[in-house]
Amino acid sequence: MHHLKIAENKLRFLIVLLLITGIFFRFFNLDLKVFWHDETFTLLRISGYTKNLAKQQIFNGHVITKESFAKFQSINTEKDIIDTIRSLETEDPQHPPLYYLIGRLWVQIFGNSVTAIRSLSAFISLLIFPSAYWLCRELFKGQLWVSEIAIALMAISPIQLVYAQEAREYILWLVTILLCNASLLRALRLESTYPRLRILNWGIYAVTLAISLYTFLLSGFVAVGHAIYVIIIARFRLTGTVKAYFLASLAGFLAFIPWILVLINNFLQFNTSTAWTTTHLPLEVLIKSWLLQLSRIFLDLDFGFENPFCYIITPIFFTFIAYSIYFLCRTSNYKIWLFILTFILITALPLMVPDLIFGGIRSLSERYLLPFYFGIQLSVIYLLATKLNNQSFLRRRIWQTITGLLIICGLVSYGVSSQAETWWSKVISYGNPQVARIINQTDRPLLITDAFGINYGNIFSLSYILEDKVKFELLNNQNVPNIPDIFTDIFLLNPSDIWRQKIEATYKYASKVAYSDNNYLLWKLVKNSE
Repeated sequence: MHHLKIAENKLRFLIVLLLITGIFFRFFNLDLKVFWHDETFTLLRISGYTKNLAKQQIFNGHVITKESFAKFQSINTEKDIIDTIRSLETEDPQHPPLYYLIGRLWVQIFGNSVTAIRSLSAFISLLIFPSAYWLCRELFKGQLWVSEIAIALMAISPIQLVYAQEAREYILWLVTILLCNASLLRALRLESTYPRLRILNWGIYAVTLAISLYTFLLSGFVAVGHAIYVIIIARFRLTGTVKAYFLASLAGFLAFIPWILVLINNFLQFNTSTAWTTTHLPLEVLIKSWLLQLSRIFLDLDFGFENPFCYIITPIFFTFIAYSIYFLCRTSNYKIWLFILTFILITALPLMVPDLIFGGIRSLSERYLLPFYFGIQLSVIYLLATKLNNQSFLRRRIWQTITGLLIICGLVSYGVSSQAETWWSKVISYGNPQVARIINQTDRPLLITDAFGINYGNIFSLSYILEDKVKFELLNNQNVPNIPDIFTDIFLLNPSDIWRQKIEATYKYASKVAYSDNNYLLWKLVKNSE
């Protein structure tokens, strides 16, 4: 017994140490990574301005400085909180307003610096720890060390660090889903023991569901998973519990009706805003993407399958995850494994199935699969907690070693990420730091681009890391720009071939690629004599 007590104390100390480490890295070097395309849209919505208004005022063919972008990335007296909501309604209805309203209040208090706005997500991410603890207590009925190990794994999860340091709503979305899950399980648990508290318990669930819906639309899939789970455990009978659940769900969706009406009224804009989410990829590439995303739950060093190491680690993590799900189904109560499997499948299949049917990838970025990843983490948490309490000393040692390796993977991922200026999650802005270095090295640079495609968001992103000497000439069309003679170095950011050739012909320039990646090109104009 004495040895067991010492082991428990060591485990408790390790969990506290990992929690402190996880909190530290969430706030460390918050402003180091590039403030990317989508994050600039966060501040645009918070400011209350629209993309169209920004186009009118700065994409007008005049030479401007980087200070001209600040108006559309900060709060001022011209726009209020109603304008923030209207900006989302008219241009981004797929993004409900809760996070942006919280963000506006945050910016009013702490300012609009990169550190300030990202610190909102970092602070929100701390709510994952009590939320995950509560959920595991409700799900696993106080099984030894499950909730504590959940906190440890959440603290060093690379995928969660990514979104804890990004000025977007996705980490808040994960928190609301955890609270919604926990409140559902609580209401089910207390349904028979405390019938007098039924209205309160299901009311809490309705509120958390509404909050989750107002954070992100895909919470609707989580609600579908809850419905399936409740119906199955009721053995497909219309019991009082099932009725209470559907009334609570109905209340949650009724509270969300105002934004549903916004989606209906702006359906065309909704389709336009989400059109980018469908691109066509071969099945082989799709499978590789899925495997890589699974491995990033535990190890993330910012590389893809171009690195041979990826072919080693992805099968290992896939096998480990598959075993954890198998072990869960074999050894746990059916209500536990049914809840976790339902959660995993319902949050993943609506996104993955269209890929297999239509041969394309439907926005399989990690941000949309955060609930899916957490479901997998629940199965791993149960596996580790059970194996670490095994009666066999040898098996305990083996699983202590595996747990230690998972901890090392997480800590190494955190260390590498904390020193990086860009990351895979920056997607179309991944190369912006390199582009900024190329332009900043010149004497009197002029950067020219238009507002088409990703150029609008990327030019805002670049404005954060380009030096004051860099000037911009932004156009809302593809007319030939007026290039003053005072500039020594002329750059074109991601122009169409026809537009670039028109500029070359007009000014008798040649062009060469200064930077290229999978998302865009940076061209430098040079005189033909060069």
